[in-house]
Amino acid sequence: MNRSNATIIREYGPFPGVQQVAGVTYDGQQVWIATGKTLNAFDPASGETLHTVEVAADAGTAFDGEHIFQIAEGRIQKLDPATGRVLASIPAPGGTGASGLAWAEGSLWVGEYRERKIHQVDPDTGAVLASIQSNRFVTGVTWVDGELWHGTWEDDASELRHVEPHTGDVLESLDMPPGVTVSGLEADGSGQFFCGGGNSGKVRAVRRPQREAADVNADVR
Repeated sequence: MNRSNATIIREYGPFPGVQQVAGVTYDGQQVWIATGKTLNAFDPASGETLHTVEVAADAGTAFDGEHIFQIAEGRIQKLDPATGRVLASIPAPGGTGASGLAWAEGSLWVGEYRERKIHQVDPDTGAVLASIQSNRFVTGVTWVDGELWHGTWEDDASELRHVEPHTGDVLESLDMPPGVTVSGLEADGSGQFFCGGGNSGKVRAVRRPQREAADVNADVR
């Protein structure tokens, strides 16, 4: 396993009225953060909050290209990002223990915090299609360029882990600085991760390790 220190490129926040950042997602223009009772979107260039939607948002957040999926009170809700209107709802694996959330290739990928698991979930039915085991508490989850990454947060220490999607084996780890925690996690597809900072109320941009073109495998199956 390749282990190195995470490089924090930028910090965003604290944001007005935001006490915590849970889930994080990116729609190609705005970064969305789950703050408990609202979803807030900010501009990653300026850091300015652009949009706020009142909706329960206490854990992971994902974007499928059109809709936002949000974990709230043990369920995964499919939302209209413009209004926050709930369009559909499915049970989250682990109920209120569900943590991170990502979208890839037609499936939702859901972290289950204390059980140290990541589940592949059918977004229409909530059926668990596959599960992998970690040995650390799982927070945020993201897919980028065929790679599955998740955040950890345990004993006030956090890291970003690149894992093998069938076995959960850790391929690479980026250690966050002492005391810097990771709640939500999202990749922007352009060389960085956005990391929710939990009770700090901040989001941190972390440099993603570069890959040679031949090393990138786009098949997430």
